[in-house]
Amino acid sequence: MAKKLLTQIKLQIPAGQANPAPPVGPALGQHGLNIQDFCLQFNNASADRRGDIVPVVISVYEDRTFDFIMKTPPTSSLIKKVLNLKKASSNPLLNKVGKLSRAQLEEIAEKKMPDLNTNDMEAAIKIVAGTARQMGIESEL
Repeated sequence: MAKKLLTQIKLQIPAGQANPAPPVGPALGQHGLNIQDFCLQFNNASADRRGDIVPVVISVYEDRTFDFIMKTPPTSSLIKKVLNLKKASSNPLLNKVGKLSRAQLEEIAEKKMPDLNTNDMEAAIKIVAGTARQMGIESEL
């Protein structure tokens, strides 16, 4: 018999750095989960992605067990990593903070592909370019 799903929790945690402090502890604690157990499993599973923010969807079941799915890092953090930026533009219309080449757009789109709702590389590149535009970053399309 399949376990009954109680809820899903979505968090963004730095890879390999989950700990019982907020936001992880309170989010899992209110559902009666073993926080330390999740932290260990998540840190082991994400150890190879250090330096990235990893969105995770935790499925909580009625018997207080859980499993989780790790997604690709947010597009904005991938863009910042490629361009070595600390933060995006505070006024994206007026202040441009960088420029993405076609190759960089393709590289980011390739990483994001599993989580995008398209299988078409051109569409994926346009999605990444749109995110970059919102951040005050120009792109070569």
